[in-house]
Amino acid sequence: MARKTIKVDYLARVEGEGAFKVVVRSGAVESAELNIFEPPRFFEGFLRGRAFTEAPDITARICGICPVAYQMSAVHAMENALGVAVTGSLRDLRRLIYCGEWIESHTLHIYMLHAPDFLGYAGAVDMAHDHGDIVRRGLALKKAGNELLALLGGREIHPINVRVGGFYRTPRRREMAPLAERLKWARDAAIDTARWVAGFDFPERERDYTFVALRHPHEYPFNEGHIVSNHGLDVTAAEYDEHFEESQVERSTALHSRLKGGGSYLVGPLARYSLNFERLSPLTKEVAREAGLGPACTNPYRSIVVRAIEVLYACEEALRIIERYEEPDAPAVPIEPQAAIGFAATEAPRGLLYHRYRLEPEGTIAEARIVPPTSQNQASIEEDLASFVGGFLDLPDDALRHRCEQTVRNYDPCISCSTHFLRLEIDRG
Repeated sequence: MARKTIKVDYLARVEGEGAFKVVVRSGAVESAELNIFEPPRFFEGFLRGRAFTEAPDITARICGICPVAYQMSAVHAMENALGVAVTGSLRDLRRLIYCGEWIESHTLHIYMLHAPDFLGYAGAVDMAHDHGDIVRRGLALKKAGNELLALLGGREIHPINVRVGGFYRTPRRREMAPLAERLKWARDAAIDTARWVAGFDFPERERDYTFVALRHPHEYPFNEGHIVSNHGLDVTAAEYDEHFEESQVERSTALHSRLKGGGSYLVGPLARYSLNFERLSPLTKEVAREAGLGPACTNPYRSIVVRAIEVLYACEEALRIIERYEEPDAPAVPIEPQAAIGFAATEAPRGLLYHRYRLEPEGTIAEARIVPPTSQNQASIEEDLASFVGGFLDLPDDALRHRCEQTVRNYDPCISCSTHFLRLEIDRG
């Protein structure tokens, strides 16, 4: 077979810059490498020497799509270090702002980034010419999530109302009523979304993943719970470093995360859903079954369906919280600095997000460590490419390139967070 190289200068519909290369020899995939070359962003360095109270606003700037996850991981880690527990209505409001982020982030991915792959369009703008009503539904559904972020976070992008111990301001009950009406519509739109994406043509590809996600005894996880896997792992965030390790590879400016002792793992919607199906609301489970999902999903191309199910759950959970909301006596609990180490893991839309901080006695951050979901999924993305692309080698180069891009977009990678994605090279040898 003559040597052949296919390149993509800009991979659309992902966040960030990078490249990957697939090497084919004798009709089989020999290797697949995800190359991330965006310059490092040094947020962990920015945090050193800053007050612990500044961490939520600094970490929110890591990502414009999932700032709440970074804020919440930071505040939970600080509260873990300082021995503070946030309960009652303040805890409910934290779940509520997480609902807003899941709704807006998942909806953006489903409608604007991933659906064009299944419907044969270069992007959402082209798709809108033929499916205008569907795209408008997606934009309105995303807006419902943005409105939750605006009310609870002070603004839709990089919220500024979150603080260690709670919020700077908490909403009045009367402010919640308009959101409840919007969310009732959003719940119906989420059901329609799940039914829509369930009708896509999915490649029949599955792998025996090691799923890793949070699990809470009673709730579908947002920002509390143990870190568990489908292979017996069950640890606290404080034990994270005993079971996971990061390493630098030459092709990436982002660290690769693996299980200690070797082995990739997958975080994100597939893992959360498969490890927490029984904690979904009854309606959400019913719609999931109607969409063709069982209690676990190991086909990454169906991740778009799982995301739609999580949007529905977030709408339901938001309505539940709003219905029972009681205004708290104070917007935050008091915090006193001390020398300590704090750990936290929360569920960003793209998966498990781990933070660790060491504080000086006056509350200055001496060390910071952040492990984003995409850096944890890099090895799994490469293994998907190596495992699945071999079944597509009979396709023409353009169609094969599309399948490779779609395989990466299954993960909704935020490569900027992991520091991104750009050039595709297929070496057929």
